[in-house]
This record gives sequence, C-alpha cells and structure tokens, in this order.
Amino acid sequence: MILEVQGIDTFYGETQALYGVSLSVAKGEVLALLGANGAGKTTTIRSILGLTRPRRGTIRFNAADITRAPTHEIARAGICWVPDDRRLCPTLTVAKNLRIAIKKTPFRAWTINETFSIFSPLEYLMHREAENLSGGEMQMVSIARALLGSPGLVLFDEPSQGLAPKIVSDVLATVRRLKQEGIASVVVEQNAEIALSVADRAVVLDRGTVAWSGDATTLRDDDTLRQRLLGV
Repeated sequence: MILEVQGIDTFYGETQALYGVSLSVAKGEVLALLGANGAGKTTTIRSILGLTRPRRGTIRFNAADITRAPTHEIARAGICWVPDDRRLCPTLTVAKNLRIAIKKTPFRAWTINETFSIFSPLEYLMHREAENLSGGEMQMVSIARALLGSPGLVLFDEPSQGLAPKIVSDVLATVRRLKQEGIASVVVEQNAEIALSVADRAVVLDRGTVAWSGDATTLRDDDTLRQRLLGV
C-alpha cells in the first residue's frame, strides 16, 4: 500500500472530528471517500496532509511514517492536493501558478507541456491571471498544478463541485490517466455516482467513523446498500 491510515483520531480544539479512521490506498488505485456533509471527509484529507494532525493513530506514505511530518515535507514526499476551492494565486498568471508548483519527489516528474495533453485549453490561458478564469478553467489549473508536483498520490477534494459536465468528464479522464501512470488517487465527492464511476474501492464515513469499506462496484450496484449509507 502506498498510503496507510491507521486508527486516527483528529480534533479541532477539544472537539473530536475523526474516531479511529482507517483506510489504505494501493499504488495506482482510486479510492472514493464518501459521506454526508460533516462526515469527516475533508478532515481525513487534512490529516493526511498534516494540516490538522491526528492526536492518535499513524499515517504512512510510501513506507515512511508521515503522521507528524510538516505539510511541506509531505508534499515533497509526493502527496499532492486538488482543494475544493482551487487555492490559486489570483494575481499571478496561469504560467506562474504552474511554474511555482514544480517540485522533485521520488515519483515521475510531469512537464507543463504534458498537462496541455490533458487540458488543451491551458496552453491558451498561460498569460491570463488566475482571478480572471472561470471555475472550470481554475480547476484545470489546480489539477495541472498537482501533476507538476510529481505526485505518487493525488487527493481530490470535491473535484466536480460547480463544474460543467464537460469539465467533470475531463477531471474523471485525468483520474483514469493517473491510474494508468501508476499514480494513486483519493476522490472526496458529495456526488457518489461520479466518484464510484472511477473508483476501485470506496470508504463511507459517518460522523467521523468508517461506516463501510469495500469494492466500489458493490456500492455502485447495490441500490439498497447505497441508499442506506448515502441516501442516494
């Protein structure tokens, strides 16, 4: 497994958000992380990234314990993040947003030209400031930025949020492309149908605990189970 999260308890102040959450992701695997608002999905992502460190439990990535590692070291280890709010530098051009994302990790490096092969409009947006992009264009830049971080694992937080169907299709194609490259993905999604369409396995969180874990096809094909767990 490239990522192993074992029994983490994460708090915001004195309020506990995660209770013994465990999950794992293999190299080149896509894991859908599902659940209602407030279930703990984003907190799990923040815990992996070192933004909100767990008080108990361990997180291992690429065989190294990163539980207490600072966020910048976790990024250099090869974990990249596509946040739900994109988090681009608004006054910088697309080109500068992409260039500052380039880093060396133990995993294969991507070039800016390779990101054009995934999102062809990027090539024509390079001189535009990020604050002048549409939501879909910002998402393209955000994903391209993650790729330029030379990831072994990409964490997608609500990647379809507010996007047109064509851009959602491009995002899903990118997840599949990463899988072909041997890059693992965790896809956090409110839209279970979208996440399950690309996932190998799924984990469902409920009030900070793991309510279900198994093959994505099982959850996708079992209407009764999906309704009980997700209400859809």
